Amino acid sequence: MDYINAFWVGGLICALVQILMEKTKLLPGRIMVMLVCLGALLGALQIYEPFLEFAGAGASVPLLGFGNVLWKGVKEAVDANGFLGIFLGGLKASAAGISAALIFSYLASLIFQPKMKK
Repeated sequence: MDYINAFWVGGLICALVQILMEKTKLLPGRIMVMLVCLGALLGALQIYEPFLEFAGAGASVPLLGFGNVLWKGVKEAVDANGFLGIFLGGLKASAAGISAALIFSYLASLIFQPKMKK
């Protein structure tokens, strides 16, 4: 049942974002920023954690999940380091995911030899 919940919740998030992209004049970059901020806000309001437990990867993989990870990292770092944690926490919490994305993207570019559009 975990796989089914992850599938439909992740699909619903993606479908809603696609509708938002097609029905508004918002640029994709702004929509991505809104998703990250919404994830952080839902994490701060303690709404995202129960949602994450229900949906699993369907809630943690989209950009909402990235915003929540940033929020968790900042919260933990502020508790440990005070004001300086605002600047350290998000980077420390998301470093593994960002590093993995960069490394795998680079490896994919070596394997598939991308070409520039003409």
